[in-house]
Amino acid sequence: MLCHRCGAQNLDEGNFCSACGSSQLREDGEDTQSLPLVNGSEAEGINADETSHDDVLLVNSGPTSGARYVIENESISAGRKTSSDIFLDDVTVSRNHGQFFRTESGRIGVKDLGSLNGTYVNRVRVDEKLLNSGDEIQIGKFKLIFIAARDQ
Repeated sequence: MLCHRCGAQNLDEGNFCSACGSSQLREDGEDTQSLPLVNGSEAEGINADETSHDDVLLVNSGPTSGARYVIENESISAGRKTSSDIFLDDVTVSRNHGQFFRTESGRIGVKDLGSLNGTYVNRVRVDEKLLNSGDEIQIGKFKLIFIAARDQ
């Protein structure tokens, strides 16, 4: 069974995710759509219509590789704190590591929140940066690919 929150593989009889700790007891309903993993060079050619109608972050490497996070809110947190919207459980990630945000024009950006190891976009350390579809964001040892829902 895949965790509905982080995408980690779990035993079918488990009640909680072994990676993020979220409850695996779900009401009957529609499951999250699976998307293929891509690397940075392949992601540049992906059209959001082929994957989703939402802005999406795909975990491309790290312990939760394959997890998919839809950016629906104006701001979502990423870090090692279990209450983070994107829970990244590794010592290379600060508790309050970073934040993904939406601008008034609808663009998605990432902001480092004073983390020890920094936040990187396309292998360049950034304090804050607007993202383009196909950008690779590195937080600790996790690498996420951003796929925009629409042209920017």
